[in-house]
Amino acid sequence: MDGLDLSRRVAVVTGGAGGIGRAICADLAALGAHVIVADLAAGAAAETAEAFGGTALPVDLADPASVDAFTDAAGPVDILVHNAGVSIVEPFTESDPAHWDLMWKVNLRAPMQLTRALLPAMAERGHGRLVFVSSDGARAGSGGEGAYAATKAGLFGLAKSLAREAARGGVTSNVVCPGPTDTPMVRQVAERHPDLLDKLARQIPMRRIGRPSDIAGIVAFLCTDRAAYITGQTISVSGGITMQ
Repeated sequence: MDGLDLSRRVAVVTGGAGGIGRAICADLAALGAHVIVADLAAGAAAETAEAFGGTALPVDLADPASVDAFTDAAGPVDILVHNAGVSIVEPFTESDPAHWDLMWKVNLRAPMQLTRALLPAMAERGHGRLVFVSSDGARAGSGGEGAYAATKAGLFGLAKSLAREAARGGVTSNVVCPGPTDTPMVRQVAERHPDLLDKLARQIPMRRIGRPSDIAGIVAFLCTDRAAYITGQTISVSGGITMQ
């Protein structure tokens, strides 16, 4: 099918060694892109890159100096998928401001910094794709995740503003919001609440929580030429639990 080939495109995926990130790397690589796996876990990043013929570039998104070093090493990039995220679950009135700072740095500041560094060259070449992986919790609220939701919600305003600013440079900017998804992060929470996954599934019209591949498919599509006329949009992938 025309318009789905990503050959000769270079794609950065932050959090690329995690559950959703690895699935995104797999789909982009399957379409022909050379994937740069950006992750704090150097070993997992290297394994993911090797699996899909990409390159591993470890980065600490909480450290602006590390982000700068990453962008210098990455070189020209055609696709930038902001997938990485940190969530610390705690009632907001009991939350630690140090946790706010960590989530702000990883979930919002790092995407701002990376985009500021890599977007100009995309626009100069007349082509680019920005995809921000936010959360349905940021759209609808999520108990115990006030600070996380706030930082992920910031991606909406950033992505839409960039969609307006970068359109004439051939760059699109969109947001994908996963609903409850079976990832290592969710499994860690579920270990403390054994019935969590079953409760979540019962609330979802499709009666299951998401799989990383469910998210990866729409992310990959937004990176192709078939999605060249889609920008400034926020798309939920949630089995129907969130409807707009």
